[in-house]
Amino acid sequence: MANRRATGVTLGASALAVIVAAHIGVHAQAPAPKPAAAKTAPVPKTPWGDPDLQGIWTSDSENGVPFERPSEFGEKQVVEGEALDQLLEQRAEQRSNVAPVVGGETGAGPTHWYENWTAKSARTSMVIDPPDGRVPALTAEAQQRAAARAALRGGRGPSDSWEDRSLWDQCITRGVPNVMYPTIYNNNTRITQAPGYVAITYEMIHETRIVPLDGRPHLSGKIRGYLGDARGHWEGNTLVVDTTNFSSRTNYRGSNETLHLIERFTRSGNGVRYEMTIDDPHTFTRTWTAALNLTPQSGMFEYACHEGNYAMKHILSGARADEAAAAKEGRAPRTDGVGEER
Repeated sequence: MANRRATGVTLGASALAVIVAAHIGVHAQAPAPKPAAAKTAPVPKTPWGDPDLQGIWTSDSENGVPFERPSEFGEKQVVEGEALDQLLEQRAEQRSNVAPVVGGETGAGPTHWYENWTAKSARTSMVIDPPDGRVPALTAEAQQRAAARAALRGGRGPSDSWEDRSLWDQCITRGVPNVMYPTIYNNNTRITQAPGYVAITYEMIHETRIVPLDGRPHLSGKIRGYLGDARGHWEGNTLVVDTTNFSSRTNYRGSNETLHLIERFTRSGNGVRYEMTIDDPHTFTRTWTAALNLTPQSGMFEYACHEGNYAMKHILSGARADEAAAAKEGRAPRTDGVGEER
C-alpha cells in the first residue's frame, strides 16, 4: 500500500486482480477478440451509377415450392434436417403423380421430361406475408364477380371457342406476375438497363416490359394493357416497379382491372431476390406478398408459341372430336380444363 501512496495512483479492482494473479503464478487472460463482421460484397453498379441487375435469371431452383404454405408448417418459412428430407420426398412423389396430367386436357409426360423437377428448395411457400403463408380471403365483391363469371359460362365447355382458353393458351401472354413463378420450362427472365429505363424480358412467350425510371405518372385509366402500365424507381439498391392499368381480360387470382402490383428486385449474393406485393382491396381482404430467389442462367431459348399455335388448333379439334364421340356413345362430353395459374 506504501508504493501506491508514493506513486499517487489508485488501482481499481480489476488491476488489483491482475497483480494478485501475477504473484500467485496465474496469468491474466486478455479478452478474446471479437470476430470480424462478415463483409457484404458491394452491389455492382452500371456506368451511370444505378445498381446493376443485368443478366439472365431463372426461378428453376424454386420449382416444387407450393405457392401457399401447407398448414402443418405454420409460420415456418424454411425447414432443414430430417424435416427437409421428408418434404423433398413428398414433393418427388407429388411430381410423379402430377406429371402425366400437368398439361390438363392436352396431357403431358413422365418426370424425366421436366428439366427442373429435381429442385430441392427448403422453402415452404412462395407467399411470405401474411406470416402463415396463405393468400388472404377474397372480398365479397370479388366473390360476386367470380359467381357472375361462372354463371356467364354456364353450359359451356372449356374449349367451345378459342375465347374460352386462357391468354397463355392463346399465345398472347402468360401475364404478370404469373410469368415470374416456375412452371415446367422457360422459367427465365432477362434484365437489361439503360440510363432512365429497365427492360424485363420473359422467356415464356418472349414479351418485354419497358419500365421508365424518370418519375413520370401512370397513364390515364382509360388506357389498359395485358401487362399493365409499369413505373420504376430505386429504393437504395432495390428496383421497385409499380404497375397499374391492367386490362379487364387479365385475371390474377380473381384480380383484373383493379390489380395494383408492386415488385422489388434486389441483388442477393450471386442472384436476385424478387418480391411482389398485391394491393387490391377490391379483390383481397388485405395486401399480401410472395417472393422468389432467382439464380444466374446462361441463356434463353426461343419460345415459338405464335408460329401456328398448333396446340390451340389441336385443343379445339380434340374437343369437337370428343363431342362427336360423346354424342355417338350417349354420354356427356368432357368439361375438365387446365389448372389454375399461381
